[in-house]
Amino acid sequence: MAAASNPLSEDQFLCSIFLDVFTDPVSTPCGHNFCKTCIIEHWKSSYRYQCPLCKKVFNTRPELHVNTFITEMVIQFRQSAQQKASSSRSEQQVSEPGDVPCDVCTGTKLKALKSCLVCLASYCETHLEPHLTVSGLKRHQLINAVENLEGRMCTKHDKPLELFCKTDQTCVCMLCTILDHKAHSVVPLIEEYAGKKAELGKTDADIQKMIQKRRLKIQEIKHSVDLSEKDADREISEGVQVFTALMEAVERGLNELIKTIEEKQRMTQKQAEDFIKELEQEISELKKRSTEVEQLSRSEDHLHLLQSVQSLNTHHPTPTKDWTEVSVCPSSYEGTVERAVAQLEETLSEEMKKLLPEFELKRVQQYAVDVTLDPDTAHPYIILSHGGKQVKHGDVKKNLPDYPGRFSFHTYVLGKQSFTSGRSYFEVQVQGKPYWNLGVARESIDRKGGITLSPQIGCWSIWLRDGKEYKALDAPPVLLCLRSWPQKVGVFVHYEKGLVSFYDINAATHIYSFTHCSFTDKLFPFFGPCLNNAGTNSAPLIICPVNRTY
Repeated sequence: MAAASNPLSEDQFLCSIFLDVFTDPVSTPCGHNFCKTCIIEHWKSSYRYQCPLCKKVFNTRPELHVNTFITEMVIQFRQSAQQKASSSRSEQQVSEPGDVPCDVCTGTKLKALKSCLVCLASYCETHLEPHLTVSGLKRHQLINAVENLEGRMCTKHDKPLELFCKTDQTCVCMLCTILDHKAHSVVPLIEEYAGKKAELGKTDADIQKMIQKRRLKIQEIKHSVDLSEKDADREISEGVQVFTALMEAVERGLNELIKTIEEKQRMTQKQAEDFIKELEQEISELKKRSTEVEQLSRSEDHLHLLQSVQSLNTHHPTPTKDWTEVSVCPSSYEGTVERAVAQLEETLSEEMKKLLPEFELKRVQQYAVDVTLDPDTAHPYIILSHGGKQVKHGDVKKNLPDYPGRFSFHTYVLGKQSFTSGRSYFEVQVQGKPYWNLGVARESIDRKGGITLSPQIGCWSIWLRDGKEYKALDAPPVLLCLRSWPQKVGVFVHYEKGLVSFYDINAATHIYSFTHCSFTDKLFPFFGPCLNNAGTNSAPLIICPVNRTY
């Protein structure tokens, strides 16, 4: 009953030496069980007789006794396993087109699970059992079922292709190495297999790297498309605003033109109506007089006629206005459209001057970065605020470590943030300072000696001197004529495009741009507060948060 409730398990009958079901099980004096052949071979390969399990050492080779109990149990287990295999045969999958059939099955062929490279045959689950249990067959090399096992035989010598000729890069049999490939470099298939597998692993790793690079490139391209789409949407939005404003200006110009022409026409029409009214009034008076003259001419009373004629001339004189030279000239509209168009051109020009810089400024402000001042670069005369957002001249030289990056000749300071790619923007308040320098400088700019600021020494900046002379420190310097004095200056850098631009924030106008620059080094925000100049220049340069509502 116990056997029925506890079916035999293969783990109970495994030899601990070769880890398979016991064959001729024997017991050692210490009570452990092994296959007879396994324990004998184990002791032959060892310099002493020791139990592989408990490590007990025997002075002489101990006598081995057949374990009849385990032998009977092993027989029962094998019979049970065979019955189980037999019963499971009906459950195995029948070979279908495309499957590898079992070479042993008769009648209905079952699907093979493994192929033996030694037997050159493929086996279903049932017929594979001997290769899993018989010690001699267990040494055979099994692989997943494959077709055309004959292709694994040497066609010339009808022997298994067990070796690989590195010289000819082909698989060979044992006889080939003696006859056709003598003196060639020949290795076992498994050795070449390991090498080739390692090469394939490296190749696959290289391929995976290439795939990853291409995936990253796809992401980069998609990101570029997304940026392009955003830029396109923004440009369309700004374009709609600009053209809407221009169309409104055109519509106002057209309305003014129509109003001017209609006003001229109304004046002409009123003049004509006044003339016609006056003429119709004179016609009415003349008709009256004609009637009186006609009635009087019929009179035969001499005295009455004479008296009446005198009275008629006195009280109802004939109208005397000469209408010969009176006329209504059609209004002249010549040049009206031309003048309106000229006025429109001027209006549009003013609108564009107003709109385009505003949109340009809004466009660059979206690339705002948070800039703080780097105290390790500040000249000893310079004073920085606690938060690193303000800088001014202190008039007193501080005792500071002479770091390699610190300016020791000119009173300059750099920002902590570097620009190495893409677009960057920051704003600085210069209000109340008649002297200042502002821009960007490359990391390698000379910090210890006297320099003249220009792109050649690695600085792209503008300055104000004496509260009125603005210059772009290009090569040569460019005098800037500004409509108003900037209170706040925006600095924009496009690294790849080689562009540095400056903007008057409050006026929303462009000040100056350095173009076609070649950037290969890190760029840093560059500040020069200049001397206090007896207190007239004591206001600090202030790095401001960017307000995109201008």
